[in-house]
Amino acid sequence: MKSNELYKKIVLGILFVFPLLVYLFFASGKNNFAKLPLLTPKIEELPNVQLDGNPKLKDHITILGYWGGSLENKKAEALNLNEKIYKRFYQFDDFQFVFLVDSTASDQVEQLKIALKEGVGTDLSRWNFILTDSQKIHSHFISLKTPFALTDDNSTPYVFIIDKDLNLRGRNDDEDNGTLYGFDARSVAQINKKMIDDVKVILAEYRLALKIYNNNRR
Repeated sequence: MKSNELYKKIVLGILFVFPLLVYLFFASGKNNFAKLPLLTPKIEELPNVQLDGNPKLKDHITILGYWGGSLENKKAEALNLNEKIYKRFYQFDDFQFVFLVDSTASDQVEQLKIALKEGVGTDLSRWNFILTDSQKIHSHFISLKTPFALTDDNSTPYVFIIDKDLNLRGRNDDEDNGTLYGFDARSVAQINKKMIDDVKVILAEYRLALKIYNNNRR
């Protein structure tokens, strides 16, 4: 009899404690199960978007970067992003990588593509390089309204998350920076600890919105 009573108490304890633990687990996450904060609304659309075959930001979830006129030192950054972000998420609908590059660096783009394909044969169908001039690269970068600056060759190691409505997304409660506008592609640690999580959040946000939309149509 006593063993039965003890068993009941244990079961009741589990039923009470388990939901509490689940709640505390979800409540402790900074960005999980919430919308990724909007930092800059309505940035510029991509230059030369009117050309056939060129990608656009509108209606896409984009990892956006600026590599300007020199890609010689970008191989490590490209490989970091390719391994940690692109390969993990490129099969999601409307997800893409876009990098603005000076038209004079077209040969370097081809060399970088070869490096990305080496070894594992990466599908580069959603890796996009926009060839344009330095003035348009600078103008587009300014529209993000971040505290960062481009180098003399219109390059930056930071990449940015842009949503389907051309809004810059990031963190406004980051423990290290306060506001996290972009992610340093040189830092595997930052990509692993923050960027992967934030890309998951924005993809989940759109999947949830699509699910709600489809349910409402029934």
